[in-house]
Amino acid sequence: MKIIECPRDAMQGIESFIPTASKIAYINQLLKVGFDEIDFGSFVSPKHVPQMRDTAEVVSGLNWKQSRSKLLAIVANVRGAKDACAFDAISRIGYPMSISETFQKRNTNKSISDSLNELDQIGEIAAANGKDLVVYISMGFGNPYGDPYDSDIVLQFTGILVAMGAAVVSLADTVGKADVEQVTDLFAAISREYPNVEIGAHLHSTPHTAAAKVEAAYRAGCRRFDGALMGYGGCPMAEDKLVGNVATETIIAVLEQHGEETGLDKEQLATALRMVPEIFPNR
Repeated sequence: MKIIECPRDAMQGIESFIPTASKIAYINQLLKVGFDEIDFGSFVSPKHVPQMRDTAEVVSGLNWKQSRSKLLAIVANVRGAKDACAFDAISRIGYPMSISETFQKRNTNKSISDSLNELDQIGEIAAANGKDLVVYISMGFGNPYGDPYDSDIVLQFTGILVAMGAAVVSLADTVGKADVEQVTDLFAAISREYPNVEIGAHLHSTPHTAAAKVEAAYRAGCRRFDGALMGYGGCPMAEDKLVGNVATETIIAVLEQHGEETGLDKEQLATALRMVPEIFPNR
């Protein structure tokens, strides 16, 4: 069972710049909680995601050696991968690979075909530097742009990504379109097709549907969940309205109802939760 905390996703769409020192303090507190991984920042164009322009400074201030959590950084191209791989603190490189042609162009300024070529190079860079590759299937549950979508497309892309060396394939409900039945069917199908591959759930949702989606993914075999404390986040490149991440505390509650041991330090988690209103003052 793995829980991945995603302060990067929580922060990236916020217009007012969060001070670098505040980011460092918050992520250092998250490093004390015991999450399996922390998706802490991204090496992408500061023009497109200005909130993440200080990721190199942030990682340099993190107390990662005292934590069991692995640090994950998102990249959108070869240059970003090289920048991320320069840091020993970062052990996982994440890449958003959309099955929506429209969104892939919005998110990385590349077609799906060109993005797969880019991903191939990123995978080689990551492997050469001892970093694991995590690939997100963006718009994994449908898209608002009218691009083709069905579960067979998701299965096909999963196979491509596994063949390219992805250590983890995470299904992203980028705009919160998934319903419970779809989550159940898709995770069950992928688990049957790729039983030895680590498949994650990066779900966006409104609060009233979040627990049901987590429950559905868990019952279908998912054992890796991304979340953000208090449900902050959303992709600023998708539509006009951000649909937040599933709150990490919701994920924890669902898993504990099933008797799962999360291994998290609840006191350190409570401290992190108390910091959230200071880091995200415009909720």
